[in-house]
Amino acid sequence: MRIQPRQQLLETWRAIASASFSDHSWTWGGRRERNSISDAEQLLCLMGPATKIDTFKLDLPDEIAEDVLEALSPLGDSVELPRRLVRVIGDYLRTHRDEDGTPDFSGGSYFDSSEPTREPTEAQRRLFLVDSFSMSVQLSLAITGFLRVFRSVITREDLRREVAEVEEMASTRLTAAMIGLLRSFAVNEFEVSSPEGQALIRTVNQNNWSQRRVVDELHQQFREIKAGLRDLTIGAGSTVDLDNPNRLFECGWSWGITRGAPTIETSEQAGRQEEGIAQAAPYLYYTVVALDGIQDLFTERTRILGLLNEEQHRLARALQIRWDLTQSYWSRVASFGENRWPLEDIPWRTTDELESDYYSLLVTSIVVTAIENNPAATAELGRVTRVLDDLASRARVTRRPFVNDPAVALHTPGVPVTLVGSEQVGGPRLSWPVYDFSPQLLKRTLRVAGLLSSSERRGQMLELADNVWDHLLQRRHRSGPGVQLWDQPSEIYSELKPQSQQPTWYYTERVVESLVAAANLMADAPLQSQPATSLATDLLAEAEHLFDQELLMASSEAGPSLAAVLQTARTTLRRARAILPTRPGTALVLVNDVLRELDRLAAARLTSPGAV
Repeated sequence: MRIQPRQQLLETWRAIASASFSDHSWTWGGRRERNSISDAEQLLCLMGPATKIDTFKLDLPDEIAEDVLEALSPLGDSVELPRRLVRVIGDYLRTHRDEDGTPDFSGGSYFDSSEPTREPTEAQRRLFLVDSFSMSVQLSLAITGFLRVFRSVITREDLRREVAEVEEMASTRLTAAMIGLLRSFAVNEFEVSSPEGQALIRTVNQNNWSQRRVVDELHQQFREIKAGLRDLTIGAGSTVDLDNPNRLFECGWSWGITRGAPTIETSEQAGRQEEGIAQAAPYLYYTVVALDGIQDLFTERTRILGLLNEEQHRLARALQIRWDLTQSYWSRVASFGENRWPLEDIPWRTTDELESDYYSLLVTSIVVTAIENNPAATAELGRVTRVLDDLASRARVTRRPFVNDPAVALHTPGVPVTLVGSEQVGGPRLSWPVYDFSPQLLKRTLRVAGLLSSSERRGQMLELADNVWDHLLQRRHRSGPGVQLWDQPSEIYSELKPQSQQPTWYYTERVVESLVAAANLMADAPLQSQPATSLATDLLAEAEHLFDQELLMASSEAGPSLAAVLQTARTTLRRARAILPTRPGTALVLVNDVLRELDRLAAARLTSPGAV
């Protein structure tokens, strides 16, 4: 893999420190004015790698790597760096909450208007967004884990009090974000004959079945999902009729707190719960955003460090139910039928008649997670690899664009997501621009590569990942305050006008996520080749037998030179035997060295005086 994630992350951290810290103070904001999401993304560019890659940790001053300290040197030495991070985190948590302590999850400057002649109102900019809920779950868990470890080495009482205060604020924000995600979950039902029903049927019907057969099969596929949705209590709004054979449904997350969502009773002090206005229907983009954030609640790190309290565990269980049901729904829709999957019919079409290659990439993410949780389904990864390769080509990531190529719009201005219901507080209907196709493609490609058991197929995916990374490298800023950060698409698409030289934390954070995924993939054990394992096993048996023969023939008075050779051979064979199950290629090389040395001894014995 050409990406070299450690070097690239260090270079990115160096650029982040330069762009974010000057005159002994942290600078918030980038291409757009700071808001709850942008600030979380800026922090996650540091906290993500620091809490997900052991060699990038910042919570134990004595164990911070030298190259990490060099990259973040503007923030201080090994002692000052974690203390300064505590202060920056505290500033973020205090800024994005109201006077009464209620955490703020508004989209702010990230909101666009769907009407070119009208600007979003201040009331609209204060609307809460699933993006902020999900990002806050990830960041709050990273903060809490960082503080838990850092607190264990603090001796100063004033710093211990500061850490305790920041940890309490992070816990409050985490609880509020989890409540927000619960209240943003939606189940949308519709008649089979409705435009939504017909759109769903057209999407899944890749085998030219009759409509009645498709509907019956969908009901059969969704039987367990419907049973699970009926049992939902926490955060459930209006009830839906899931038993009507003439109706279909979809589930997932809306863009914000849904209209009619009830408040959630909790023993935690999480502030007031805003009234919902979002359309009570799932949005594919926000569904994937929510799924990605919720997944962090169930990681090994979250469990080991005990990052959730009792009430948060209760909320997490409720979210996990929704996570499971949503994963199951969309993966079954994407793989519906007997031959070609709907996922393979690019671009993906939503029930509101929108279609985009970006939606195909989102559905691919859900399918990959489903395969990851079901080892028996890994045989289907071949379909996903073809989809990803096709998407990279169609989006002009691995192929050059032609003049006035419409695919360029996928990167800028991106795919607009219209937020139905946002106009209810006054002002135009809001739009949310989504333009992170390339880093999301890289992240999904790396995930698929990590699941493949064939060296050849994994190599193909890693080659695609390298090509996507080459594309991303070209989109870095080459000058200005955002130098070496993202995103400047005009560097690769010449027909585009250069954008602001300020970094966009939305894009940069997603690139950092991809680099973390690359680092974790490289940290995994190498693939075990069955032919290499068989060959290494056979050669090891031969080498051990010849070694035993050499011991049998060697004189007890053999010289020190021969004794040293035999001792080295014994140690090497033991090492080869130990690593054979996980590293057959390395074991094969070690055994070859021993066989070569044993043959040298045998040849020397044949040519020595007195040999018969």
